[in-house]
Amino acid sequence: MVELKISQDVIAKENEKRAAALTSDFTALGDNLSRRGVDIESVVTKVAAFSVAVPSWGVGTGGTRFARFPGGGEPRGIFDKLDDCSVIQQLTRATPTVSLHIPWDKADPRELLSKAQTLGLGFDAMNSNTFSDAPEQSKSYKFGSLSHTDAATRRQAIEHNLECIEIGKALGSKALTVWIGDGSNFPGQSHFTRAFERYLASMAEIYKALPDDWRLFSEHKMFEPAFYSTVVQDWGTNYLIASTLGPKAFCLVDLGHHAPNTNIEMIVARLIQFGKLGGFHFNDSKYGDDDLDAGSVEPYRLFLVFNELVDAEHRGVSSFEPAHMIDQSHNVTDPIESLMASANEIRRAYAQALLVDRTALEGYQDDNDALMATETLKRAYRTDVEPILAEARRRHGGAIDPVATYRASGYRQKVAAERPASVAGSGGIV
Repeated sequence: MVELKISQDVIAKENEKRAAALTSDFTALGDNLSRRGVDIESVVTKVAAFSVAVPSWGVGTGGTRFARFPGGGEPRGIFDKLDDCSVIQQLTRATPTVSLHIPWDKADPRELLSKAQTLGLGFDAMNSNTFSDAPEQSKSYKFGSLSHTDAATRRQAIEHNLECIEIGKALGSKALTVWIGDGSNFPGQSHFTRAFERYLASMAEIYKALPDDWRLFSEHKMFEPAFYSTVVQDWGTNYLIASTLGPKAFCLVDLGHHAPNTNIEMIVARLIQFGKLGGFHFNDSKYGDDDLDAGSVEPYRLFLVFNELVDAEHRGVSSFEPAHMIDQSHNVTDPIESLMASANEIRRAYAQALLVDRTALEGYQDDNDALMATETLKRAYRTDVEPILAEARRRHGGAIDPVATYRASGYRQKVAAERPASVAGSGGIV
């Protein structure tokens, strides 16, 4: 029996308010799509089956390099985090798995597994942390981890990743995501080639420990916390890593880890073409790695990324199983609300991409008809697919309007009364 943090009566009452309008909107959209040769039911089925993992750290209030302003009812640890994650899944029916970050979420795996099963949740990729120092570690990562000049520091970072694999095996996870902040802040501080050689050697040891049915995701980032150079700075370097390590190694694309105006959808296409797209960390940005809610600034870019993903599905690309996870920092919103909104925006982009007339698009591309090719994409993007998203949630026990239902439930007020208030003043993402 799954433990529900929000009463089903609340969901039913809120859905009843919106049921008639949804039925009307859904019918009208179905008629519209039918004239375009699209079966709305097939789209609903695909959307309902699409899920995205929630990051455990995402349910806490984030911060910047300058300050952090905590919110009420922040989770005190991983078990509170799982409670909050279960609320997102209950209302959106789009987030059945949680991605853990070690050592932040370190606990007895048996207790974690039991808690998750009670809440109807599973575990997605494990995330290691060698970009900050944990209280008990003997070596500091101030000047790097897997690429550090000191062999003992590299060994510590390797062992941490091996521990993450062991924890993940106990939880049923099937992937490890490795992101490092290694790099330099001054010209001449680091030898580019030797640093990368040390990184590859460290990653090879981690790769060797992967179970046969696991995948290793390496994640690139242009800058920050190192501002002059980073060891894994772009998708080309990331591709070299995945190709060097072997068939279980893949590239993970974080939408905020690129230079402004980078054509991320083309990067996605290239990685698909050469079989090295591992998955995504979904967020949005205006200036850099802003970690904003998915689709909040560049919704068309998110759609264009999904256009490439659906194109790969349409072409039947072999062994195409990208992992999907949200990775955000919520500074001024309720984290649960932001994560629900992001899950819905990600599904929205997927639904819109499913509406692209692939046959027509290919014809326009072959004829070099630039205007009609781009209009074909825009026609799908301009379609209001909200009735599809809402119907997919409703049919699977979720909320027609997740944010409104969440607010009506009083969940935030309830946990704020139960959980001690956090202290303000620190910086950082959690």
